[in-house]
Amino acid sequence: MGQLGGIGLNRETMDQLIAAAKAASEAAYAPYSGYRVGAAVLVAGGAVVTGCNVENASYGLTICAERAAIFAARCAGHAVWEAVAIYAPQPPAPLPCGACRQVMAEGGNEPEVIVAASDGSVRIFHFDDLLPNRFMLT
Repeated sequence: MGQLGGIGLNRETMDQLIAAAKAASEAAYAPYSGYRVGAAVLVAGGAVVTGCNVENASYGLTICAERAAIFAARCAGHAVWEAVAIYAPQPPAPLPCGACRQVMAEGGNEPEVIVAASDGSVRIFHFDDLLPNRFMLT
């Protein structure tokens, strides 16, 4: 299969990102919602960094999988991401929340956002479609 999305993501890379996000979802801590989510971030240079959602009884302290993965990538020295894959083993499909979308906007690139559902369906979004007119200081 040819290129996918706007960055030339190929099918093999997309499948690897979804598999990494799926594996990350197994580590999720979701005792309150039961909604386990994993995310995989493809950073500039080709490395993949993962994260999962971690809930807390003080709900505002909960972190989504997307932000967990992006923050882990930042901690590892990666400042630009090319794609983010999000997976949940149960419906509905895990579209990123507004906070995650804004955090994704700080990557200096407009990442492709891949949403994989437990039924095997995959949707690819251009970042601008998910967060048009986002808040940026520059």
